[in-house]
Amino acid sequence: MKHTAQYEKLGAFIRDAMARFSVPGVAFGVIHDGEEYETGFGVTNVRHPLPVDADTLFQIGSTTKTFTATTAMRLVEAGQLDLDAPVRRYLPDFKMQDEQTAAHVKVRDLFTHTAGWAGDYFDDTGNGDDALAEYVRRMADLPQQAPLGAVWSYNNAAFSLAGRVIEAAHGTTYEKALTDLVLKPLGLSMSFIMPTDVMTHRFVAGHIVENGKPKVAAPWPLARSAHAAGAIVSTARDQMAYARFHMGDGTAASGERVLSAESIKLMQTPIADAPLGERMGISWFVQDHGDIRIVRHGGATKGQLSAFMFSPTHGFALTVLTNADRGAELHRETVAFALKEFLGIDPPKPQAVPMDADALSPYLGAYSSQLMNCELYLQDGQMMMQAKPNGGFPSKDTPPGPTPPPTRMVFIGADHVMALDAPHTDLQGEFLRGADGAIVWFRFGGRIRVRA
Repeated sequence: MKHTAQYEKLGAFIRDAMARFSVPGVAFGVIHDGEEYETGFGVTNVRHPLPVDADTLFQIGSTTKTFTATTAMRLVEAGQLDLDAPVRRYLPDFKMQDEQTAAHVKVRDLFTHTAGWAGDYFDDTGNGDDALAEYVRRMADLPQQAPLGAVWSYNNAAFSLAGRVIEAAHGTTYEKALTDLVLKPLGLSMSFIMPTDVMTHRFVAGHIVENGKPKVAAPWPLARSAHAAGAIVSTARDQMAYARFHMGDGTAASGERVLSAESIKLMQTPIADAPLGERMGISWFVQDHGDIRIVRHGGATKGQLSAFMFSPTHGFALTVLTNADRGAELHRETVAFALKEFLGIDPPKPQAVPMDADALSPYLGAYSSQLMNCELYLQDGQMMMQAKPNGGFPSKDTPPGPTPPPTRMVFIGADHVMALDAPHTDLQGEFLRGADGAIVWFRFGGRIRVRA
């Protein structure tokens, strides 16, 4: 291989990060200059350790959302689904707390995180084929945090709803539609949605790192009602095959036409603004660095995290799969390293804008959301953020996890802040204002938090 030294350099970087962040196992894959490289490090489970390799199964979390959107696009091409149709065309009984939203939300809105209702709703509605239908029925109680289409905020519930729309349009379960329309045609023989399929292969357990030591996380599976939002289990090798498909013209490796080139392009065409300079296509985050377009997603479950990205303009793809909650920090560092090493993307680090106590005062206070509240306060003239987990994932009754230490926050632009301390190091946030100019939301970690 022409780029063996680069792959080994990336592997060495990952192994170092694994040690620093106490991540037991990592698998990664790279496509570059027509070459493909995958490998794995570490172990699957600290209780029952088996070596991780490119064919070890990891939960990919919300990267699943792009599979759900790909399934939907197959139905669009078959004439069974219209992205611009109201959801009620397919689900006439659909109800929300906000009737105007329920009546007017379109299928397309479900894939762009712009529906506006509280999106981190996880509820185990059983393992039957009616799991999604029952979940959608219970969505009627979700509060509307922002008007439909007004504000971008990550929305898991919208993708569960999209899964139910797929069921109604296709006349099957979401899992069968996904398998028949995407997984099988793309030859992804090591990508699964049902835990009963996963358990016959080598798979990782998630871990929660406490005091530098990883502990096995439970429960392992997501509820069936969350399958369309984040339950696919896959390997680094299959993820690279999936990247090749979305970098291509819609044909599978077998030569079978799965989607048209126009549909592939549409999914990667920005149609809504996302946080921090990114834009949103049909489920994909899109950002241009000069002439280099990066299309990405990623995901997190209970102690398992994935990073996934590709550049259709430069034929580059990367996935990093980890089995510990501090994999989020490993991902941020590894993705930045890989983008610089392979594509020369090295944006300057934001610079802090000095602000005195009077200037900081309008931003202080409490901001609330489903999974995590934030308190912004002054300490010796420095703005601090204390995140306060509420629980609620992977089920609505899951208790809160450990409270992270407070982090220093600095402004790096107008209404634009960055965290300085672990575990939020370098994560950026934005204050969003209403029509009257008053701060209404604090968007951090991709979610809006409503000001108290």
